Amino acid sequence: MSELRPSSTQWIELDGAALAHNVGIFRSILSSDTLLLGVVKANAYGHGLGEISGLAAEHLDWFGVHTAGEARSLREIGVRQPILVMGFVPPGELRDLDSDIHLLISSIPAMGSVADYRDRSGVSLPIHLKIDTGTKRQGITVSAIDEVIRVAAMHRLDVVGLATHFANIEDTLEHEFAHTQLERFHRAVERATGLVGGEPPFVHAACSAASLLFRDTDFTMARVGISMYGHWPSRETKLSWILEHGRDGLQLRPVLSWRAVVGQLQRVAKGESVGYGRTWTALRETVLGVIPVGYADGYSRALGNRARVGVRGRAAPVVGRICMNIFMIDVTDIPDVEVGDQVTLVGADGGFAITVEDLADLCGTINYEFLARLSPAIPRSAGRNDDF
Repeated sequence: MSELRPSSTQWIELDGAALAHNVGIFRSILSSDTLLLGVVKANAYGHGLGEISGLAAEHLDWFGVHTAGEARSLREIGVRQPILVMGFVPPGELRDLDSDIHLLISSIPAMGSVADYRDRSGVSLPIHLKIDTGTKRQGITVSAIDEVIRVAAMHRLDVVGLATHFANIEDTLEHEFAHTQLERFHRAVERATGLVGGEPPFVHAACSAASLLFRDTDFTMARVGISMYGHWPSRETKLSWILEHGRDGLQLRPVLSWRAVVGQLQRVAKGESVGYGRTWTALRETVLGVIPVGYADGYSRALGNRARVGVRGRAAPVVGRICMNIFMIDVTDIPDVEVGDQVTLVGADGGFAITVEDLADLCGTINYEFLARLSPAIPRSAGRNDDF
């Protein structure tokens, strides 16, 4: 029987070779002079900020985060590349940031906060202006650029970048609106260039989907997130690639696998129900494996009675509702299952494989959300279970 160690009831494995492979794909298709920014916000899309940063540091030109706290964490773990903070930063969070941490600025009040930080700390943080070209989320309208640059000059802020973000480049095969946004961004870059006396050194619009599909979005830097981790942004993005380039040639490799152990085995008689709400009833004498993972860890409640996991290279159905810290699987047809056996929640095990996309579909959501909801408390490593 496998030895059950409480510290390893579940774990996430990270494949550094897959990460390097995916980054290499973008290096090969982006323009040769386009810098590559790897987006590691939201705990590196659930993969683990510290672990991914260690694996990716030698492959990336820049790192992108959402919060100032994430930028400070990257510096604390030794990341030396420039960092772009892409989200709103409250004035109180502007502390202990060095001059190679750049801020994406979406409003005039935010520029005042950056100027106040410079006056207090003596550190002048470079800023990139976020141009709203149609997403209507964050950003400065093209018509407001004159005023914004005037205010930046008044505050003596260093405008080193211009950026935008596409509203509908992933979820469609029709990209007219993306092209409209790109035209607006070109106008914004032209206008800003004339106002500041030269094009800012960092101009960026491309996300993963744009980086894969459209070379005219490369500019001087591309921001790659979900696909750095080995996932297509959407089915439509993958289909767009196939329609343009053919089915072969680009194989993203998922970086993350999620494993757990069988925590208990129990027999359930025919006719007995299982779990909260009694949503599953045994149609035969059944052997259940109890898995010490639940929705608190990111294994969604929507997966009850729907998902499968891998045990000894075979598929085992999830039965009953997912609990906060536990769910159950039917291992009746898998011989010799023991307490402590490895269970694959995401990834491959012999002839069994299940993807983040499979689980996201069952949950009625997208791969981004499923990954981002993985608990930061789950141990993560570039090795396997024996590392824990």
